[in-house]
Amino acid sequence: MYLKLVPDETAIRFIRMRFGALAVSAFLIVGSIISLFTLGLNFGVDFRGGVTIEVVDSEPIDIAAVRNAVMALNLGDVQVQEIQDFADTEPAIVVTVEQQEAPVAAQDEPGEAAPAAPDEEQAEGAVLEAAQQEASVLVQNALRDLLGDDIEFRKIDVVGPTVSGELIQKGAMAVVFAIGAMLLYIWFRFEWQFSLGAIVALVHDVIITMGMFAVTRLEFNLAIIAAILTIVGYSMNDTVVVYDRVRENLRKYKQKPLQDLLDLSINDTLSRTVMTSVTTLLALGALYLLGGDVLRGFTFAMIWGIVIGTYSSVFVASPFLLATGVKRDWSKDAVPATP
Repeated sequence: MYLKLVPDETAIRFIRMRFGALAVSAFLIVGSIISLFTLGLNFGVDFRGGVTIEVVDSEPIDIAAVRNAVMALNLGDVQVQEIQDFADTEPAIVVTVEQQEAPVAAQDEPGEAAPAAPDEEQAEGAVLEAAQQEASVLVQNALRDLLGDDIEFRKIDVVGPTVSGELIQKGAMAVVFAIGAMLLYIWFRFEWQFSLGAIVALVHDVIITMGMFAVTRLEFNLAIIAAILTIVGYSMNDTVVVYDRVRENLRKYKQKPLQDLLDLSINDTLSRTVMTSVTTLLALGALYLLGGDVLRGFTFAMIWGIVIGTYSSVFVASPFLLATGVKRDWSKDAVPATP
């Protein structure tokens, strides 16, 4: 006796639900785009620059006292967060200070400024980098004065404006290149209708995931970019499994209405889709609960992405084939299956 999450033979009419699913997807996409333009993403230090210091102490840490001590340095916005990790036996906090500006003496005189030459831009970047390093030293000294010299600085990250700008560009390019490469792969593997359907589903997943981060105000950092790329791969894997069964059934049932054929293909792969998603979510659930604050944003993005990716494979990618039509005669590509 073994566990069955899905019966051996199902006959759920998924394609009949496409209009309701289209309304839900349209609502989520429009809401995500509005949220991105109005609220924006809560960029972490990776993308907006700044100083992040992780501190461990043998004694309980007063977060309010730490925040007041660092704010007294007049370095700008300060965030102090307690790290709750089951693996840690000692109290730990993360102190984040926003990106520093250039000293007043290093700035240009008021008036109409001419375009900066490359050498001037490099010099300004060096001044800003020095300001970041100076802020890091000031915060460390303030923490030592408040908590004592026996504290441990477990991690110190200093991200300047040049690096943060490059990280935003490279992160966006990584997502675009990943989607473009998958577009080409599906095009060569199947037909253009399959390729466009898969890309529509991927763009659907990415926009809704970013909208979720805009609404929840969770920190958007490099780990989230990694999560989005993983979501793209996972969603594409689900979609390819369904598409492969669709192609097999197109060879086998050449006279079957396309809507019924798509329902049959989704039901044929439903058990595999559900089992894969559930087992992955179990692992991510454990990581979300026990992985600590450092991994919480990444894990939450993965959980959300797997749910929305599974949904899009069934209710976005498959109905797209019905809207665009697919080639019914695959006899030249493979040996015809017996009726």
